[in-house]
Amino acid sequence: MLTAELNRLQFTVALISEFARAHGVGKSAAFNYLRTFKGLEFFHEHFDYMHTQSFDDMVEDIDKVCANNGGVLK
Repeated sequence: MLTAELNRLQFTVALISEFARAHGVGKSAAFNYLRTFKGLEFFHEHFDYMHTQSFDDMVEDIDKVCANNGGVLK
């Protein structure tokens, strides 16, 4: 059980880092944005599917989710 939780945590940290890099923002800002606009919630709800995608695809999907929830990042 601990291994699955650690795997999910590592993917979450990696997603936040990739999202921050893709948008040229800091990791704290990326985390706050993703939390505020439901990107992390979506990621965790759909983890079984999301973690099989490339990080570029995950960031693109999360961008759409956040935009649908009022988020605006260029």
